[in-house]
Amino acid sequence: MIKKILLMVVVFLLVLAGWFHLVGKGWLGGPWSSAPAAIGPRLKVSDKVISPGSDQILFGDLHTHTNYSLDAYIFNTNLVKGGGVVTPADACDFARYCSALDFWSINDHAEGLTPRVWEDTLSSIRECNDRAGDPANPDMVSFAGWEWSNSNKDDVGSHYGHKNVIFRTWEEGQVPTRPISSAENYLFTRLPPAVVGLFTLSDSLASISDLGWYFQESKAVPVCPDGISATELPKDCREVALTPQTLYRKLGEWGFDSIVIPHGLAWGTTNPTTGDFKTQMDQHDQRYQKLLEVFSGHGNSEQFEDFQRVGTRQDGSLFCPPATENFTPCCAQAAKITRSRCADPESAACDSEVDSLLEAFLAKGAPQGRSLLKDTAIEDWLGCGQLRNSFQPSALYAPRLSAQYNLAQGFDEDDEPKRLKVGLIGSSDGHQGRPGSSFKEDNRLLRTDHKDSGKQGLSADFYKADKESGAFYYTGGLVAAHTDGRNRDAIWKALDNRNVYATSGDRMLVWFDLLNGPSGEVPMGSEVLMSDLPTFRVKALGAFEQQPGCPDYSLQGLGAERIQSLCGGECYNPSDQRKAISRIEIVRIQPQVHPDEKVRPLIQDKWRVFDCPADGSICSVEFEDPDYVSTGRSTLYYARVIQQAELLIGGDPFGCEYDADGQCIKVNYCLRENATPDKNCLASAGPRAWSSPIFLEPK
Repeated sequence: MIKKILLMVVVFLLVLAGWFHLVGKGWLGGPWSSAPAAIGPRLKVSDKVISPGSDQILFGDLHTHTNYSLDAYIFNTNLVKGGGVVTPADACDFARYCSALDFWSINDHAEGLTPRVWEDTLSSIRECNDRAGDPANPDMVSFAGWEWSNSNKDDVGSHYGHKNVIFRTWEEGQVPTRPISSAENYLFTRLPPAVVGLFTLSDSLASISDLGWYFQESKAVPVCPDGISATELPKDCREVALTPQTLYRKLGEWGFDSIVIPHGLAWGTTNPTTGDFKTQMDQHDQRYQKLLEVFSGHGNSEQFEDFQRVGTRQDGSLFCPPATENFTPCCAQAAKITRSRCADPESAACDSEVDSLLEAFLAKGAPQGRSLLKDTAIEDWLGCGQLRNSFQPSALYAPRLSAQYNLAQGFDEDDEPKRLKVGLIGSSDGHQGRPGSSFKEDNRLLRTDHKDSGKQGLSADFYKADKESGAFYYTGGLVAAHTDGRNRDAIWKALDNRNVYATSGDRMLVWFDLLNGPSGEVPMGSEVLMSDLPTFRVKALGAFEQQPGCPDYSLQGLGAERIQSLCGGECYNPSDQRKAISRIEIVRIQPQVHPDEKVRPLIQDKWRVFDCPADGSICSVEFEDPDYVSTGRSTLYYARVIQQAELLIGGDPFGCEYDADGQCIKVNYCLRENATPDKNCLASAGPRAWSSPIFLEPK
């Protein structure tokens, strides 16, 4: 009898595994594509002009993923987060009617895109632009592009990070016929089909069958042959560039106007935490890499903090570095926990126990080393391994990949002179087809990449080595462009000239100018040859306060049901009242003049600080730099504009409880253990904007 029962169980499991395999292979699914974008009234262009005259400030998002990114498809299943399938057409509708953007781009992962999907993407972008009104004065501009995602995280020397590629044109014959990827296949397509089929435990059979079909379609695309120009390759193959230089060469073969934007710089969950941008400097090409994403829904990558997670002595042995004001190595916290458990923390026996623990911890590395200490919870580690006291930082911060560190470089790994002169932008990097989702700090699961949905599915961050990193998601940023018009050429000109700035999501107005350049006043992003005393001016206005709900044109364009499903019932809906700017901080960086020069002293993070009026009126400040004349060094300056504090999703990603001295004594990460789906994990913080630098070069 027992043998029969066991046999039945085995047969049942085999049938179940076979069913999951069949579903995961996509045998029950098929291709899916974008439905047409909505046809409806648009916001009057005249209502979107920010400032009168020839200078306008337009807001956009140059980093959007839909379910054509295979990771996004998985994230949006009910087993992980929920949300359903989103297409480029959905993103178009969201950008126009929900977030009221002036421009945006599509950037699905090239590694998973197929010829069919790429053509559907381009068709959606063309349709979105066709419905934007007069091409000379459209209500919104939609750019085509993709993400080149080099994720060789474990090999620092061959890790080049993630880069978005966008094109000025989108018409047929004026954009590449295939995207260029960094690998032959996307990581998630390596999942066994039966694992993909498991997602039917919480999602519809049709949705997961289509996902399985798409996996197989992506895997079946052949790799393009080597040694043939990009313009001569077959249309239906996957073009691969293993390095940025190869990517630039292939873009050059196409000959279309394009910009390559590095992003996710300091995010240690996809980059090596020990990474150093110096190793990438020989791969930098100023013709393409003109902008840098400093803030996104994955956090802030601006500031350089000089810390180490593990120290290495000259003989190659490892040691645990001391904690700094803003960073505690997890080895140091492990030693502290171990000592607190000793019967006599001051004894030699306890010292020996701590030393043994540290040796084992350093050999194992973090976060894996945490497993050496039994019966510990996330709270016991008190945020070790994460950057503290910083505005919405990226998870597992990689300091030598930060924007400030990159801008301070003067040489590549071979000590050859090389500089990074880029403008700063913000983006969403959302995986739900919702560009510009930062207009309101509500609905955490819709507006961020949080996956702690409370659903009875997989662990919230099942694909991450360090679960607490899932708390470091935010509503995302925007790029603001100073333009002389609303059409694509005017926007592209601003991007190409670096006359742009980043915001953490709020639509602040920022001007940063050198007043006395050799040819007169010049704006942010400019590179100026001069030896005179420079004089600068910064002006800033806070973003509009938001009203609840959606404006009439959104309701008319999408209808009440789609407003709820796509926009979450809320849209960009400004009042006529502006928030106040709290202060303006000036950052000065003097890039290296010789290869061995220490970077930390070259970065003066708060070189000048100016308080602003509390009544919300325009904040305008001027300053000079006498040191520029006396030192004769190349110097760059940018403005950090900080708005009055308000409640933000992830305003404090640690969810700290403080003692009387202001020390964080307990963390409450925004994870499933501490957050329900309707909890937004709000905390007070000051939204901000970062101007592009002005680069001064002595004559």
